[in-house]
Amino acid sequence: MRTGWGDPEVDLPRHPVADYAEARRARLAEAFPGERLVLPAGSYKTRANDTDYRFRSDTAHTYFSGNQTSDAVLVIDSGPDGVGEAVLYARPRAGRETDEFFRDRQYGDLWAGRRPSLEEISDSLGLEVRHIQDLPSFEGDRKTRDVTTDPDLSRVASEMRLVKDAWEVGELQEACDITALGFEDCVREWDRVLEFGERWIEGTFFRRARAMGNDIGYDSICAGGSHATTLHWIDNTGPIRPGQLALLDMGVEGHNLYTADVTRTLPVDGRFTTLQRDLYDLVLNAQQAGIDAVRPGARFLAAHDAATQVLAHGLADLGLLPVPVEEALDPESKVYARWTLHGTSHMLGMDVHDCGKASVDVYPRGDLAEGMVLTVEPGLYFQADDLLVPEELRGIGIRIEDDILVTADGAHNLSASLPRTSGEVEEWMGSLR
Repeated sequence: MRTGWGDPEVDLPRHPVADYAEARRARLAEAFPGERLVLPAGSYKTRANDTDYRFRSDTAHTYFSGNQTSDAVLVIDSGPDGVGEAVLYARPRAGRETDEFFRDRQYGDLWAGRRPSLEEISDSLGLEVRHIQDLPSFEGDRKTRDVTTDPDLSRVASEMRLVKDAWEVGELQEACDITALGFEDCVREWDRVLEFGERWIEGTFFRRARAMGNDIGYDSICAGGSHATTLHWIDNTGPIRPGQLALLDMGVEGHNLYTADVTRTLPVDGRFTTLQRDLYDLVLNAQQAGIDAVRPGARFLAAHDAATQVLAHGLADLGLLPVPVEEALDPESKVYARWTLHGTSHMLGMDVHDCGKASVDVYPRGDLAEGMVLTVEPGLYFQADDLLVPEELRGIGIRIEDDILVTADGAHNLSASLPRTSGEVEEWMGSLR
């Protein structure tokens, strides 16, 4: 078994992220002069007994190295002047002369597929790469920070990801474009959706995500009827019934781990009822107000505040607010939140809720800058058991979400290829069905 095999190296071209990652490492080293920075990729996680979840590398590790293989560690040694030297310690493929090749279910080629060699990783990422077994213990010689346990390092790493470079914007645009195709796939199969329910939407979208990307960026929310009032409904086990609305919150993660995050609320019959249209248009107007508030120098919360103004006045027009609208909007009240539930925006990038370890004074309390990407996603949710709303509203949930790039003079909608207005949604569904 161990003899008579060829073992050629694969000539991997330099990855397009390599130069960007090199510049990122330099900036990170400058923030921690004289220190050692450790960024692990992570390893496999058990799903059940002896089976694992599909591996997805740690975001910070991949952002600063480009590597997506498991069991790797990026080490950046920063000199006193902040100039860093980086080494990637990785687990390469084992040769056919080893037991690992033939017998190891996690790492052996026969079981899990071919892992790249150290030389292949180095050529692709433009990094010095050594075997993971040579990773030192790093004890005592200088301050060492591990991004998984050190809050300062994780904060700086998060804040560096707030502004996207041109390559990242391209990756996010591609993720949004594939996501739009996934939504189209679902509507084209609407007859099957009516037959099999939420599960069919989930499976159909996942097929597109795997065909053209790496995976889904998060568990898809495929919520028919009153399930739409559960913000993170991911069971996706219910029916899709005529006469109701279906809230679909789905996003493709691209091959380089950047994800889209898009929501559309669709009339199951292909056309909104008068009540559904009025509520949908209210949410759309709120979203547009939020998008219009996005610009460099504006507060991150500006989109939320603008959208909330529209929603609160709309709720007042529906006769639902127990106090005048301005009183409801007072931070001491926020009574409107019974029906809006969540914030309007979050940062987007390699994580669907990106940059989560940033200082709160930077995000969410800071200002927007050119190159940031955020969602704008207001919603209205009337629970099925809410006795404070008319019966005809109960069980309706509506959210509209797009991915917005902050530009020099305002905002650009990366997910604009999917229709948003009620009339456009109806025309789009009709054309696909």
